[in-house]
Amino acid sequence: MYKILEKSYFSDNVVKLVVEAPRIAKARRAGHFVIVRVGDNGERIPLTIADADTDRGTITLVVQAVGNSTRKICALRPGESFTDVVGPLGKATHIGRFGTVVCCGGGVGVAPLLPIIKAMKAAGNKVISVLAARTKDLIILENEVRRYSDEVIIMTDDGSYGNKGLVTFGVEQVINREQVDLVVTIGPAIMMKFVSMLTKKYDIPTVCSLNTIMVDGTGMCGACRISVGGATKFVCVDGPEFNAHEVDFDELLLRLKAYN
Repeated sequence: MYKILEKSYFSDNVVKLVVEAPRIAKARRAGHFVIVRVGDNGERIPLTIADADTDRGTITLVVQAVGNSTRKICALRPGESFTDVVGPLGKATHIGRFGTVVCCGGGVGVAPLLPIIKAMKAAGNKVISVLAARTKDLIILENEVRRYSDEVIIMTDDGSYGNKGLVTFGVEQVINREQVDLVVTIGPAIMMKFVSMLTKKYDIPTVCSLNTIMVDGTGMCGACRISVGGATKFVCVDGPEFNAHEVDFDELLLRLKAYN
């Protein structure tokens, strides 16, 4: 169980793993995540499920090598296995027929955004996806996103691919030309903060995913405490998705500094 069947690289530090996990594949919904562990004394790492295949009984995980534990995960080879995979965890994305949905992802945030894009399209929405990264080499899952989107806008900081500029520039272009009924944003916290500030100006409902702050993943450690609408929430059990206009992003950014 939990054997790695396929492995591919988006870049030197970002890996896609297809993992054997039939029960999780059957139960997962867009927005769910798993906790993985490598080795009996390994650290618990929360990872959003980027895709699932119920026929094959597999889930797809996208991992960025940042610290020792994620480097161990990225070093795993096909045929090797995770020691533990627990899930699906968290609350699933609320999927409905909203109208025009703009889904914007930054960097590896595109991985957890992909199942939401697929689900929103299947629900009958017009889906416009805005993918952003510092440079062309850091844009991931573009072909998969195009498959389920009515339109894809690419933004790069250096202008090496698509349009030059930040993700907010691409989102505002869409807002200025047509009615947008919902925005979903996943990526670095500072990116989600500015997307939220933009959409609040236009009074557009916005959902953000705060999965990057999680540690334990079950509500026990308290590391993922955030303030939403003035109330304390735990990302792993109350989220990972929240009304972006109610999230205290300044507090979130300060908390993230603890991991530096």
